[in-house]
Amino acid sequence: MKILIQVISLLLLVSACNTSTKEGSTATTPSYLTYSKEDKFAGGIKMIPIKTPKGEFRVWTKKVGNNPKMKVLLLHGGPGGTHEFFECFDGYLPEEGIEYIYYDQLESYYSDQPNDSTLWTIEHFVEEVEQVRQALGLNKDNFYLLGQSWGGILAMEYALKYQNNLKGLIISNMMSSIPEYNKYAQEVLGPQIDPAVLKTIKDIEAKGDFANPKYEELVTEHFYTKHVVRMPVEKWPEPVVRAFKHLSKGIYVYMQGYSEFGVTGNASLKNWDRSKDLVNITVPTLVIGSTFDTMDPKHMEWMSKQVKKGRFLLCPNGSHCSQFDDQETYMGGVIKFVKDVDSAKFQ
Repeated sequence: MKILIQVISLLLLVSACNTSTKEGSTATTPSYLTYSKEDKFAGGIKMIPIKTPKGEFRVWTKKVGNNPKMKVLLLHGGPGGTHEFFECFDGYLPEEGIEYIYYDQLESYYSDQPNDSTLWTIEHFVEEVEQVRQALGLNKDNFYLLGQSWGGILAMEYALKYQNNLKGLIISNMMSSIPEYNKYAQEVLGPQIDPAVLKTIKDIEAKGDFANPKYEELVTEHFYTKHVVRMPVEKWPEPVVRAFKHLSKGIYVYMQGYSEFGVTGNASLKNWDRSKDLVNITVPTLVIGSTFDTMDPKHMEWMSKQVKKGRFLLCPNGSHCSQFDDQETYMGGVIKFVKDVDSAKFQ
């Protein structure tokens, strides 16, 4: 009889614990695939309202996974690119239990496109990221920000203003100075192209004849396949092809400019330089560079030494989109950084 009473007591205790968990106890951690009813209904997609001086607009986000301690918000390149440049993350982060959020910035393909150049400023996009952060409930205990290319500029600017909200920062394939990038493009990348081909490209640029199909053909063959996605165009991953197809050219040309040999667009971006301010970034920071990048990998290694808590990752076989053309190195470095910061092993 005594044994029976003990068994019954144990069963009642287990039942009480299960009931407590179902009613919202924090005794158990939500699993990676535990989604809210809203996320289930929309497949993790949320259109987030963004307030601007020109009214309210919506930006597209998609959450993948669920981890209360490791949430990575992805800032795509461009300006005017899309989250599609990051879709290869699907093959790596889920199995590591890292939550990540795709996000198309205002004017990009999946978000609202007001076509208002007064909103095409670095300041606007920093505040946009902050509004997205708040809407997604990200904070200093779980929020990692990863920006690639133009997204790297945005990530640096966000950290310099709002780093108290961050747990970790990842600057991918972006230098801290546009003038230095332009110098690298002109003095290092340009001379690597056959002189006759480079002359033809420069002649077309001088005439402003950017609609000339010869220009795209030459730039793609002699620049993009060497320094942007390091493989023949016919072998480019489908998400990359789709991302280029969906590029919002209006904002891209306005801010970046037509030429691929440096930034020649809006002065606010053309003259952008935060190299002297990197010392003010105190959160754990990973800087990613690639040997064949459009950006100088030595400059990006230098950046990792300027921030207070920096680490450099070189993708030896990668170019500007090293998440695709040196994938194992890139993804391994990102995953290790996030987990090292989370476990307090980062140095």
